[in-house]
Amino acid sequence: MRWIIRSQDSEKRLGIGLTPLVERLLASRGINTPAAAQEFLHPHLSYLHSPYLMLGMKGAVERVRKAINAREKILIYGDYDVDGTVAIVILKTAIEICGGHADFHIPHRIRDGYGMKDEVIEEAAADGVQLVVSVDTGIRAFAAAETARRAGVDLIVTDHHLAEGEEVPHALAVLNPNQRGCGYPCKELCGAGVAFKLAQALLEENRSQRLIPSFLKMVAIATIADAVPLTGENRVFTKLGLNGLRSPANHGLRALLRVAGFAEGSRTLTAGDVGFRLGPRLNAAGRMDVAHDVIELFTTRNEARATEIAEKLDQLNATRQQEEARITQEIEAFFEKNPRRREPHCLVLDGEGWHRGVIGIVATRVVERHNRPALVIARDGESGQAHGSGRSIAAFHLLAALEQENCRQLFTRFGGHAHAVGFSLPSLKIEELRSTLESYAGVHLSRADLEPVVEADAEVSADDITSEVMHQLAQLEPFGRGNPEPLFMLRGARICQETRVLKQKHLKLRIGCAAQGGERFFDALGWHMAERLQAVPLSVGDSLDLVFSPEQNSNPEFPGIQLVLRDFRVANQSRSLEESREKIATSV
Repeated sequence: MRWIIRSQDSEKRLGIGLTPLVERLLASRGINTPAAAQEFLHPHLSYLHSPYLMLGMKGAVERVRKAINAREKILIYGDYDVDGTVAIVILKTAIEICGGHADFHIPHRIRDGYGMKDEVIEEAAADGVQLVVSVDTGIRAFAAAETARRAGVDLIVTDHHLAEGEEVPHALAVLNPNQRGCGYPCKELCGAGVAFKLAQALLEENRSQRLIPSFLKMVAIATIADAVPLTGENRVFTKLGLNGLRSPANHGLRALLRVAGFAEGSRTLTAGDVGFRLGPRLNAAGRMDVAHDVIELFTTRNEARATEIAEKLDQLNATRQQEEARITQEIEAFFEKNPRRREPHCLVLDGEGWHRGVIGIVATRVVERHNRPALVIARDGESGQAHGSGRSIAAFHLLAALEQENCRQLFTRFGGHAHAVGFSLPSLKIEELRSTLESYAGVHLSRADLEPVVEADAEVSADDITSEVMHQLAQLEPFGRGNPEPLFMLRGARICQETRVLKQKHLKLRIGCAAQGGERFFDALGWHMAERLQAVPLSVGDSLDLVFSPEQNSNPEFPGIQLVLRDFRVANQSRSLEESREKIATSV
């Protein structure tokens, strides 16, 4: 693994009482003025942008208000993941606060697949629906938009996915910060974020803006779960929303927190808590069963029913984990028998009977382990069709790869982002897809792109890791895309106790580091690093170079600062860090 240092010392000081180390972290994130630092460190509701900066918002608000006032039937058409279901809850709740009523439709992942379907629009029209609002879907729903027009149904599209070229569906209004001509400042909202902006406008129009903060808890969950950058307006959503999750009033939120193991009011949740414990339980509904449960969880007024649904989601998530592990193990066993199949620039893996609800997560696991773009495809032997999900690395725009002419003609459906895609195609075309993508990836990726890289924010000494720094680092949370958890490099740490292995998979070290006035001691934890000992045996007295993130140990029996390892090297075997000097031009 290659180590890179992202930032350099800066002589410029912000003058707001921060340590030089934390100021360097802000500078590496493009925050170079006192005003920008204050806004970043202390997000406030007033920092939310006006919804009307988004193209199409005025027309969308007027049409929804008309529907509310005329008591028209409104249908919200969503998606089955966390982003889509939470977006439905947000918009449905706002419409009802404003005096209207909205029903909703969520496609079934297996039976219906992704996207808006003509027959759903036609059935809604037959049932008297006059307005359909899509959330987290619809930016490529050209056929559905035409069906709505023919059926006399007004369509408002709210989405965040990339459009097909510069064209958008012919709808009454399209809300998407990424569409051509939209000057909205935050381009990286998730689907629920876009739906919230419509809800925000409706609440302000209804003079109910005092309720806006209560919506941010849900927006924060979707924003984190959808892995959009936690910068700009997304940072306001997540910072304020996570604070609000300490004391939720909603029965569903409280039940979800309980089954995920969080005691009410115990502490402010982190983005990691949401991403790894709340989000997967909500996603499990759409992956393994029906996503309608998520809507009921957050809209029921019956506490016992909320608990029942939360416990069901918890069990579905356990089942999802088992299925994910099974498929991942099959893939790794395949690589063991066929080692050359892990060498291509882009991995395309397919299997019969793989659960379509978990292949996206499996693709993420493959990328994490092999540092290559990966498409994981579930084949259906009866229909001859295949459905896939793809995940990518930073250097490779996966949607652009699928959109190339030789590739796009293979699909019956596809869409997504630079780093995540979904698609379907005939099983017979999988081999052609594999060949086409490899040819494209071979041109657009170098071997250096495929080498794992860990980027440290700065090189530090033991004297830099102080309680004051830890307090200031906490103000940089929540961490995620666009605002990664700070990583530091420290050289010459001495192992001063026998290395321990925890639960047969984790590594625990006790290290001593040179400091002013004598040596400082830390516990260092390497999650899932025990197998490293087979290749690199460690002994008391060995000197290590470390890349780590510091954290305050919450266990009262072991108070103090501990180091969570991202990577380590025996110092006399460590590669020269002269390679990291290239980092300034490429990483900052």
